[in-house]
Amino acid sequence: MSATATRPALPRPLLALVAALIALAGALLYAPAPAHAAGGLDTVAEALRKNPVYVDPRAAGQLPAADADRLARQIKDADKPVFVAVLPAAPEFPRSTVLADLRTKVGISGVYAVHLGDAFNAAADRSVMSRNAVSNLVGSVRRTGGDTNSQLSAFVDAAARTVRGHAPGSWSGVEDKGFGTAGLITGGAVVVAGGAGAYALYRRTRRKREERERAELDALRVVVDEDITAFGEELDRLDFSPSEAGATDAMRADYERALDAYEEAKSKMAAAGRPQEVEGVTASLDEGRFALATLAARRTGAPLPERRMPCFFDPRHGPSVQDVEWAPPGGAVRTVPACAADATRLAEGEEPLARQVQTAGGPQPYWNAGPAYAPWAGGYFGGGLLPGLLVGTMLGSMMSGPAYAASPDGGGPEGGDYTGSDYNSDDFGGGGWGDGGGGGDFGGGGGDFGGGGW
Repeated sequence: MSATATRPALPRPLLALVAALIALAGALLYAPAPAHAAGGLDTVAEALRKNPVYVDPRAAGQLPAADADRLARQIKDADKPVFVAVLPAAPEFPRSTVLADLRTKVGISGVYAVHLGDAFNAAADRSVMSRNAVSNLVGSVRRTGGDTNSQLSAFVDAAARTVRGHAPGSWSGVEDKGFGTAGLITGGAVVVAGGAGAYALYRRTRRKREERERAELDALRVVVDEDITAFGEELDRLDFSPSEAGATDAMRADYERALDAYEEAKSKMAAAGRPQEVEGVTASLDEGRFALATLAARRTGAPLPERRMPCFFDPRHGPSVQDVEWAPPGGAVRTVPACAADATRLAEGEEPLARQVQTAGGPQPYWNAGPAYAPWAGGYFGGGLLPGLLVGTMLGSMMSGPAYAASPDGGGPEGGDYTGSDYNSDDFGGGGWGDGGGGGDFGGGGGDFGGGGW
C-alpha cells in the first residue's frame, strides 16, 4: 500500500490554518518589514489574531495594561474563542458595522466583545453562541454596571465558561516583531514548525473538549434518567385505556402523544453523544407531560390546559398553572411559572419543592449547579426566558451560552476555526448597543444603534 493511501486527511480547520501560514510566509518573503501599523480595524484585527484582547492606545485609560493582560490570560486558560477590543468613539469605528466588520477582518469564528467609547456590545457566530444568548449576556453585563474593566471582566467570565469551541491556534504562535532579510529563513522554519505545532494543538484541544463533554454528559445522564423514570411511572399509574367506554379520538391522540414522547426521550438519551443533545430529551418529556395534562382535562370535562412552561421549581411537577413571585436566597424577586402545589406553598410562606441535583458540595437546587445542567433546563424552558429568571444564580449566567439557547446543529464553523470572510453574516449577531430595541442584527444591514441606551 502506498504512503499516499495511508496518510490520514488533515482536519478542515487545520487545512485552513496551514493555508493561512503559507500565505503569511509569502507575505514575509516578498514584503518589506512593516513599519508602525496604521490605525483602524485592520490594526485591531491583526492584533486579535495574535491575542484575545486589544486596547487602542487612545482608549488605554479605560483598560490598564495589567487588566488587559489578566483578561487575555483568563481567555487563553479557558481555551475559548472570545475576542475583546476596547476602542475610542472614532469615525474609523462606526457603531453600525464595527462588530461585523471586525469579525470579517479577523476571520475567526467566535464571540466578539467591543467597548466602544462609553458603550458595550457583543456579537457571535451562531454556531458558537446564539443571538438570544449574546443579547441576554450583554444585557446582564450592562445592568451590572461598573467601569470598562468591570463590564469586560463580567462578560469574559460568563462567556468563557459557556461559549462553544476552542481558542484559535494563532494565539499560541510566535509574536510577529517584523522580519528583515536575516529573518526570512527563520520565518520559513517557523511556518513549517507552526504547521506541526498547530496540528498538535488541534488534537490536544479536541481531546480536552471531548473529555469535558463526556464528564458533563455523565452528570446529565443521572438527572435525565431520573426524569425519564418518573415520567414512565406516571404512565404506569395512568388509569386509561384507549378502548374504555367514553374514550374519544382526542383522548386517544393525547395518550398516543404521551407514549411517543416517552419512547422518544429514551431513544434520544441513549443516542446522546454530547451534552447539548440532552436538550431534545427534556423537550420530549415536557411535550409528553403536557399531553397527559390535556388528557386528564378531557376525561374530567375541565377546560383544556394552556400551553405553558413546566413548573420552574421542578419540571417533573408538570405544566405550570400560574406565575408566582419568587426570589433565590440573596437575589431579587422575579416572576416564575409554578405548578399548583408549589404556588400554594409559596402563598402559605413555605419553600417550594425544588429539584435537587448532585454537586461537589452536595445536593443543590438545579439553579445552583454548574453548567452541565444548562442543556437539561434548556429543553424544558427554551425560548430565551429562563436566563432572565435566573439572574443572580449560578446557572443564570451559564445559560447565556449555546448549550441553552442555540441548537447544537446550528451550522457554521466551530469557535476558533479560521474562515476568513467566508461566513454567513446572517449567523453572526447578538445584543444591541443599549437602545432598548432588542438584539442587534449584524447580518444584512447591522443593528439599530440609535440613541438612548449607551
